Formats: sequence, structure tokens, C-alpha cells
Amino acid sequence: MVNYSNIFVNEGLSYSAYKELVTKRLENGQTTGEDSSEAMLHYSKMNLQRMKRVEKTIRVLPELEKELLALTDRYRLLIITEGWCGDAAQLVPVFQHIALQFPEKLELRLVLRDQHLELMDAHLTNGGRAIPVMLIINEEGEQIAKWGPRPAILQEMLGGWKKEESDLFKVAEKLHHWYAKDQTRHTQEELSQVFRSLK
Repeated sequence: MVNYSNIFVNEGLSYSAYKELVTKRLENGQTTGEDSSEAMLHYSKMNLQRMKRVEKTIRVLPELEKELLALTDRYRLLIITEGWCGDAAQLVPVFQHIALQFPEKLELRLVLRDQHLELMDAHLTNGGRAIPVMLIINEEGEQIAKWGPRPAILQEMLGGWKKEESDLFKVAEKLHHWYAKDQTRHTQEELSQVFRSLK
């Protein structure tokens, strides 16, 4: 059985430590995962830039702010991620931003998927190790909610793109174009529903 509190406290990274780890690995010609191919190194480098852009532009939507303000308990957000993951680059800064905005209600830590496969395999998406995954843990250490690996509308669109296009670089382009145009709106709307369900 997964001990969420132990992973969160003893193995979880802060957002800044996570970014520093991704940066240092890149400087050494490595990704955070097992695959340090040129393509994966390229993704990791691009993802740091994407994270910075989201950090600068994100604003909490009123509906999400309302749900977060209404929370009466404290929660831990445990994020399963990797530096090479394009979705993570677009979404992890959102999780960080809301945790920073509501520090009395939320605390955030990140763990690398490939170093925590038991945790990952307890939270598969359609049988796959898709990331990022946000796990919400209550004060008793129980995992009570989950969100990820991407907004539902994008998940559906991605399935179609993969059927139409065999070039994964082109699929990734479409993915990031969607995120840029959406400006975190669908992500925040879905997170609003998740936090509303906690009451």
C-alpha cells in the first residue's frame, strides 16, 4: 500500500528544487528520466521555457479562487511529473501557482515518475503511465482526489491527433499550441470541480 505522507514529506521536491534538478541534469546532458536522447533533451530544454512563460502569465480564475477560498481543511498536493514531459511543463506551474496563492490551505511537492513507479502504477490513465498526475492528500494522509494528466477536452483531441498524425513532433506542436491558446482556462475549470468535490 502506498504511504502518501511518507513520500510527500521524505521524497517530495519543492517546485524550485524540481526546476533546479531539471536544469542541472540538462547541464550534464541528461533528462530526469532514463532516456537522455537528443529529442528528450530538446523537450526538457523547451519545457523549462514553457514553465517560465506559464509562471509569468497565469492568473487564478474567479471560479477556482472561490472554491479554494471555501476550503476548510488543509491539503497536500503530490504531483507525479518528469522534466521531459510537455504536459507537465504546461500544468505543474498551475499547481505551484495555486499553492503559492493559498499557502494556508495547500502545500505542494513533486516526485519523478520513473523513480516512483509503485506510486505511478497506482494511478494509471487508461493503463498508461501518463503524467502529470496531481494527487490530493488529506491531513490523515489519505489520497482523496486525483487529477491529470491533462484537461479532458485535450485528452480527447490528443487521441484524434495521434490517429491522424504519425509524427509525434507535429502532435506535440498541436498540443502546445492548444495550451498557449487556452491559457490554463480548462485546467483551472476542472481543478475548480475537483476542489469543490472535497467539501
